[in-house]
Amino acid sequence: MAITQAPTAKGKEAARGLREAAAKQERKVEAKTGRDFAKGEKRFEERSKSSDGKSAGTKQKS
Repeated sequence: MAITQAPTAKGKEAARGLREAAAKQERKVEAKTGRDFAKGEKRFEERSKSSDGKSAGTKQKS
């Protein structure tokens, strides 16, 4: 959920905390692996292929 979509102040705080934690984890993994994570469409494809070696488009067609 986006921070602006949270209906309550507590929800906005939780969304902000989650976003910060995810960014911190991403930086940590990037530093450990020595390369940046793919962003946007590239990341979607990378994650889709990692499960079974097929792209998302191939999965939808079958």
